Order: sequence, then structure tokens, then C-alpha cells
Amino acid sequence: MSVTCVALSACESSTGAAESAVTPELQSARVALGRLLFYDPIVSGDAETACATCHSEHWGMGDGLALPIGVGGGTLSGPGRTGDAIGRRNAPSLWNAGARSALFWDGRASSLEEQAMLPFENDRELALPIEDALAAIADVDEYASRFAAAFPNARPSVTAVTLTAALAEFQRTLVSEHAPYDAYLAGDTGALSATMREGLSLLDELGCQSCHEPPLFQSDRYAKRVPAVDDMGRYEVTGAEEDRGAFRVPTLRNARETGPYFHDGSVVTLREAVELEVEAQVAAGMRRPSAAEIGALTELISKGLLDLSNDPDRPEEVPSGLPIPRDGFRIPR
Repeated sequence: MSVTCVALSACESSTGAAESAVTPELQSARVALGRLLFYDPIVSGDAETACATCHSEHWGMGDGLALPIGVGGGTLSGPGRTGDAIGRRNAPSLWNAGARSALFWDGRASSLEEQAMLPFENDRELALPIEDALAAIADVDEYASRFAAAFPNARPSVTAVTLTAALAEFQRTLVSEHAPYDAYLAGDTGALSATMREGLSLLDELGCQSCHEPPLFQSDRYAKRVPAVDDMGRYEVTGAEEDRGAFRVPTLRNARETGPYFHDGSVVTLREAVELEVEAQVAAGMRRPSAAEIGALTELISKGLLDLSNDPDRPEEVPSGLPIPRDGFRIPR
């Protein structure tokens, strides 16, 4: 099923049985609404923090921090952000999140709609009761009209269901599918360099693709990589002993932009992350690749799987009139 089909079916099921179909016009209205909400600090308790604070297009739909900083950090986002509301785990990238059936590092949410609800409840993220967020949003005339247009069958139109549906629809547009690898897959043999083609072969040979499954190079499997300190990962959701210290496999697409890496952000560079993964495969019985081969793997991921063509456009202003979070600086990679 395509990402578009996933988006449509999820939206239909989440906004009520009265909708028999979601037209392209409604779909477009919901995506546009979700984009504004994603960048609008009206959804937070401090009226300065937005979804984009921790999931910025400047940082691979993450935030460039080892651990995210929620409310109380001001309007600055990115590595210059400081504050006391420090999250427990690294902010996951949202690229191709619409193709997942498990969200967060521990997979505790099964849909983007469910995922969109949880930050409101977290004192280290948005820290705003959903009822208060809905009241503030409904009080803005532009939002009231946009919700009514995007969800014509919802009464009232501004609800937790329609709010999270709009946010989810926007996030489903965050699709990476135009990397050099995709051109290579389509028949352009020159799209990948010889080194990157070697890296692609090594992904298969070393068993990396069992978790990072092409063409998205992700899966909803869970793996134990970085030792978990006071964080039991997937075990906290399932209670299954085999899940203790296991965390959901991240995507390799746009991974160059999404560091620091792993659930605790403890690995700074992509090369180091690749080396750690290789060690896990060697421990599982695979041969040890050379330093040059590790370089080929790293080049494939950093260049062959990089696609910034679908970076979302950050609005210049949002309906609430609040300042949109801004990145203080951008470190060239």
C-alpha cells in the first residue's frame, strides 16, 4: 500500500464513520492545516514550543540534540536550545513515519494520530492539556474556519480527533523517495558511485537489511545496540524479557541529517554509528569489514540515501500570531 493510501485510510478511520471518502481537496486542506499546527506554538504550555521545535527540517526532522528540550527553552530550536525540560530519549526523525506501524523508540503508539496526542500529556514536551489546546485553537478565527473546511462532517470541528488527524496528515507528507538510491533502483546505474554501490552490497552481505529493509531502509523491529541505563526500551511497553533494552530500528534515509544517533543520542557521528552497527553484526557471526568498507557503508548512507527535495516549507507566520520557533544556527555537515 502506498503512503498516500495509508494516509487516506487512516484519516477516514480517525475522523468518523460519516466520511465515506476523503477527496483530494479535503486531503489538501488537512495537510495545510496540519502544517500550520505543526509550526504553531499555540499547542504548547509556554506558547513558545511547537512540534517543529524538536522535529525541524533543518535537522532531518529531528532537533540536532542528544536529548530534546521541551517547554521552557524559549523560541530557539536546534543545538543552541537550552532548558530544564530535557526529554528522556533522542527526538526521532519523522521521515517516512507514515509508513510505520509503531511510533516512538519503544513503539508505544500504533499510528501517527496516537503519536500526535502524547506530547500534550508530557511535561517535558508540549505540557498542555489537550482540552486547553483545543480551546485556544478554536478561539482563533482562521483555525476555526480551516478546521470546518477540512473536517466538514465533524461537530464540533475542533476536537482531539481532528487536531491529531491534521497533524498526522501533514507528517504523512514527509516522504523521502528521491535519493540517488531511488534513481539507481529505477535504472540509472550512474546515480550511485562505485563506492556507494559497494556499500549497498555490504548492507546485504552483513545482514544490515534484515532491520533496515529497502527501499525505506527501516522497519518496526527492535534491536539492542547502545546499553540502556535506567531505560528498558520496548520492555516498558510489552513486559517481555526479550525486549529489555531494545529500541525501534530507525530509518537510514536522511540519516546524515539526523544525528546524534540512537535512543540516547550518545553517538555523535554517522561513521561512529555505522561502526557500532558493524560490531553488532560481527558479534552475530558476520565477517569483519575493513575500514574502507565501513567508509563505503557510511558514504552510501550519507550520500546515496540523502533526499532533501521534500523538506517542508516553514511558514512565515501562523494563525495564532505567535513567534515560530527558529534555529539559532546551522552546522554544515
